[in-house]
Amino acid sequence: MASMSKLDLVLINPSSRTQVYQSLGKSLTAIENPVWAGLMATFCRRRGLSVEVIDAEAEELTAEQTAERVRRLNPVLAVVVVYGHQPSASTQIMTASGQVCTAIKQLAPEQKVLLVGGHVAALPKQTLRDEEADFVAAGEGLHTMVQLVGALRSPVPAFSGVPGLFYRDGDVIRSTPDTPLIGNLDEEMSGVAWDLLPMARYRAHNWHCLGGLSRQPYAALYTTLGCPYHCSFCCIQAPFKSGERAGGLKQTTNSYRYWGPDNVIGQIDVLVNKYGVRNIKIADEMFVLNRKHVVGICDRIIERGYDLNIWAYTRVDTIKDGMLDKLKAAGVNWLAFGIEAGADRVRDNVDKSFDQEEVYDVVRRVRDAGINVIGNYIFGLPEDDLETMQATLDLALDLRCEFANFYSAMAYPGSPLYARAVRQGVPLPQKWTGYSQHSRDCLPMPTRYLPAREVLRFRDQAFMKYYTDPSYLAMVARRFGPETAAHLREMTEHKLERYLLDGRLNVPPLLLPEEETTQPTVSGGLIQLQMA
Repeated sequence: MASMSKLDLVLINPSSRTQVYQSLGKSLTAIENPVWAGLMATFCRRRGLSVEVIDAEAEELTAEQTAERVRRLNPVLAVVVVYGHQPSASTQIMTASGQVCTAIKQLAPEQKVLLVGGHVAALPKQTLRDEEADFVAAGEGLHTMVQLVGALRSPVPAFSGVPGLFYRDGDVIRSTPDTPLIGNLDEEMSGVAWDLLPMARYRAHNWHCLGGLSRQPYAALYTTLGCPYHCSFCCIQAPFKSGERAGGLKQTTNSYRYWGPDNVIGQIDVLVNKYGVRNIKIADEMFVLNRKHVVGICDRIIERGYDLNIWAYTRVDTIKDGMLDKLKAAGVNWLAFGIEAGADRVRDNVDKSFDQEEVYDVVRRVRDAGINVIGNYIFGLPEDDLETMQATLDLALDLRCEFANFYSAMAYPGSPLYARAVRQGVPLPQKWTGYSQHSRDCLPMPTRYLPAREVLRFRDQAFMKYYTDPSYLAMVARRFGPETAAHLREMTEHKLERYLLDGRLNVPPLLLPEEETTQPTVSGGLIQLQMA
């Protein structure tokens, strides 16, 4: 598609750090390049579109400042990209995303705006009803935005032929069929458009650089998309489901696509040699899975002799013999595991079954290979009570991973837990920021036995218990030095305000309209949550 003089597309990453993380966002959390916006830019460029990216998060732009930049650029289409550090963060940043849409429309009412992202794909009708946007993408949005630009450039725009689109026709919301997911990632979306991003502004999480490593430069990239597992608390597959259906996949099957190792190392070459990046996050929802893929990437990094500091996600049951030494030699210094819970019945109820002794064995093997472990734990899953949540905390204290994330269970849109919560009339957050683990208005799910307030209180107390535990701090001091132990003590001084625990939050249910609750639910893999 040939571009004319007017800019085709502006992709916007909204600024949401203070809403989502409170004071943690100032210095402890990562400032991460918007991976999806960068991939979308590459996809659109390959189809002849002119593209700019506004990373309002990295540049700390307000919604109004973002809108002013859009007005100056005057694109055919402004796309607000609703993705965060991980899939659940898509919902968390919807409040900020909506504010950007509103600001654009107030400043430039004629500017056409498209919303795209995991949350948007999970709730397309509700998103179009609630937000001041002209269009919503039902799936990944790649073909949608390209063909929407073409439609908008025509003298008489017609939207019925734009795939995966929700739009208004008078008072009626109309939608179009989606197209199958793109199959050849190497050819069609070869990587992030690094040249469009403010690369000097990105920084790693504090834990990624424990021991005194510099947190900048930093970059995140994908080597795969999707996850074949079906944990019921997860919303990973939300943006892929309509494309999976269009491609003929069964509802029970999750897509899992790869970039080839040569492509991945090409991106790493650019990051290292052009931008001086050492700290890398492999943002895959499930990286350590396919042995050939993982080893292929590791071998290429090892051949180049790069001194990298990488972290990635894995599962307890996907670490195969011979992988760990390769991962360590390639610079993978951290692996994040979704351990989730310390009671079998709690894990089994969310389709995350494994033998607890296997957890101990895998954590030991990973550490023996010289790789640090991040343990992810969730309090407030449907079968949790005080005894089982205590068992989860006890497991965390016993494993004593180098870092641990403690979460309360959330019914993220696009997950089976969300569909269950809607069916059962469970109160859900009044604002999308309430889905953030660290926000003032955080409202987790109640369990069969406990109200949401008790779940959140236990989560916050568990965090303090773990990070002030003398045995844990002694281990950290031995492994990373006394300065790191002092840094973690300082981290615990950041007190999160919680309206729910202060008695200031009275939240009515925020439920899906009936017609959307009947759509197929989405399932995915490892929950991917990260904290400062």
